[in-house]
Amino acid sequence: MKRFIPYLLILILLTLIIINKDTIYAKYTEYIIDIESKKIKVPENNEYARKYSFSYVQLTDDFIPDNKQDLLNILFTGLNSGQTSFEFYCSKDYTTCIEDVNSIAKDQVLISDINNFVHPFNSFNHIETKYDTLGHVTITTTRNYTEKQIEEINNKVNEIYNSIYNPDVDLTTNISNIHDYIVNNSKYDKERSDYNVVAYYSDIAYGPLLQGYALCGGYSDAMELFLEKLGVESFKVSSEEHVWNAVYLNDTWLHLDLTWDDPITTSGEDYLSKDYFLITTEQLEAITIREHNYDKNVYKELA
Repeated sequence: MKRFIPYLLILILLTLIIINKDTIYAKYTEYIIDIESKKIKVPENNEYARKYSFSYVQLTDDFIPDNKQDLLNILFTGLNSGQTSFEFYCSKDYTTCIEDVNSIAKDQVLISDINNFVHPFNSFNHIETKYDTLGHVTITTTRNYTEKQIEEINNKVNEIYNSIYNPDVDLTTNISNIHDYIVNNSKYDKERSDYNVVAYYSDIAYGPLLQGYALCGGYSDAMELFLEKLGVESFKVSSEEHVWNAVYLNDTWLHLDLTWDDPITTSGEDYLSKDYFLITTEQLEAITIREHNYDKNVYKELA
């Protein structure tokens, strides 16, 4: 009879495991998350990472989120770092974490808005989100600019900056001179806009600075590169069909739209405007509403 006791104990043990399998798995999952989360490191910043936060998203050194805002902050911090891949673990108490990760991954407008807050060279044109049942999330991106493009653009920016920047005038004047240079040396890429004929990199800074053609993305990226060089805080603002710059100057956030200051004329003649040069939201909305109808819950600095 005694030889059957071990088998009985094993049977009892297996029964207990089956009955309590959910609890055991939960405890195991918590253990794995606790171990693995300690390995997560905040991605190291490259030379283009911004050191300032915004109202909608803030830089963070905590890559174990407890809520949806934490997720947005992690996404911004990871993108801002310039690394093409970063990871994090959901907190074991954040029960809807994966659900929120999935929701954010599917919201292309939201992700695009966050992309507007990072330096142009760290922005992405493609992003992938992967996650598993343990709450391990990995974000992988393809950046908008190649290393070769960055090198060429930086050389051009330095060349222009050294020929235009005047230390004896105020910051507004220097911004104005750069604004005028970009507008005067670029044309709106109507072929690409109207007929999807892609002959230039007009959607990024390479187009206006090295090829002389730009779409709104190219104008705004080019301007941001110079604002960064001037030490001026900025970000891009987007509506459903347009992108322009927000600039922090004299303790105020202002709009700067080079696309609309480089209008297409019926005669084909080049024209430089200053209608959208460092204007307030009130002034912007007095001129146009539809094309500049941005989400004030995201771009709160301008609301």
